[in-house]
Amino acid sequence: MKRLLIAALAALISSPLLAQGQGGGEMPPIPVSFIEVKPEALPIVNELPGRISATRTAEVRPRVGGIVLERVFEQGSLVQAGDVLYRIDPAQYRVQVASAEGTLARARAAQQNAQNEADRQQELRERNASSGSAFDKAVSALAQADADVAVAQAQLQEAQLNLDYTEVRAPITGVIGRATITEGALVAAQTDVMATIQQLDPVYADFTQSSSQVLMLRRAMEAGQLVAAAPGEARVQIFYDDGTMYDHPGKLLFSEATVDQSTGQVTLRAEVPNPDGYLLPGLYVRVRIEQAVREHALAVPQMAVQRNKEGDTSVYVIGEGDKVQMRPITLGSSIGNRWTVTEGLQPGDRVVVEGAQKLSPDAQVQPSPYEPAAQTREEQPAPAGEGGEQAPGQQPAN
Repeated sequence: MKRLLIAALAALISSPLLAQGQGGGEMPPIPVSFIEVKPEALPIVNELPGRISATRTAEVRPRVGGIVLERVFEQGSLVQAGDVLYRIDPAQYRVQVASAEGTLARARAAQQNAQNEADRQQELRERNASSGSAFDKAVSALAQADADVAVAQAQLQEAQLNLDYTEVRAPITGVIGRATITEGALVAAQTDVMATIQQLDPVYADFTQSSSQVLMLRRAMEAGQLVAAAPGEARVQIFYDDGTMYDHPGKLLFSEATVDQSTGQVTLRAEVPNPDGYLLPGLYVRVRIEQAVREHALAVPQMAVQRNKEGDTSVYVIGEGDKVQMRPITLGSSIGNRWTVTEGLQPGDRVVVEGAQKLSPDAQVQPSPYEPAAQTREEQPAPAGEGGEQAPGQQPAN
């Protein structure tokens, strides 16, 4: 029995595993994949709260008063500019047109009489058979008759306009809301709101950003750390309240030149296509906007980043002799499945992506280039509060 125990102990002492543990051998290199970080231009993205508003809003008001005879439109439907929406009782306005036509006819008759008298006085004067004062009176009477005709024509045009206004028409193209006036109601000119039309394609997305954040962005641009997005090229993406992304991207129109005194916010406005009518006025949305570009930025895959119990971030960098060292880093914004790195890495560093869980400092590795899986959708910057870069100098939420 003792001989068997001695033989087993001798075999254990001479085993390769124990010899390696005592420094008698070396562990084989650990296979890992890596990327070589290279400078690239990456956007500075912010996600801000906003609400949708119509690009054009028009209240439908009657231009003449009267009794409403008919509502023509269907509530909630799309109407075109010039479509008849309501019809007001036209009887009194037809009477006014007839009266104005009679006044114009009388004025024209008086004008013709004055013209004939002026012609006769002209002939008599040429034969020296009439005084100059009579001729002057005839010319003056003709001028007054011409003025009376002009006034009568204007009155007729006004009466015809009022008659036309008994058909209340849509001032703009858009979606008409509920009818606030029913048949039989008496409406007053320019007073009662009969309906509201809103143009909903495209729509505006009005959102706010803190003035301090805007100031930090501008300072970073002046210092050359960031490059402003070119006019008309600032991409805007809309997200519903549940986090779902809206299909159609928009464009930034402008930023207010003043700061709201009560909130310290600056208002920005974007224009967003709305062909399907999903974006309704008053809808709360999240607006993701690319406000600037950080040139010569460095980024690593998110799976390459290690975190300790304190939340500090680091990566393994392959050095000379294919040995790894842990390198502390500072993260910026996230772009798709990558983190931007603001401190800790240099261009050309080889960062371990796969296999980092098996490593320890000074471990020998067998590196091979990292080949990411095919992306099924375009990379989108992460929203603010989820790794999105709020402004230069701020630390991301890890």
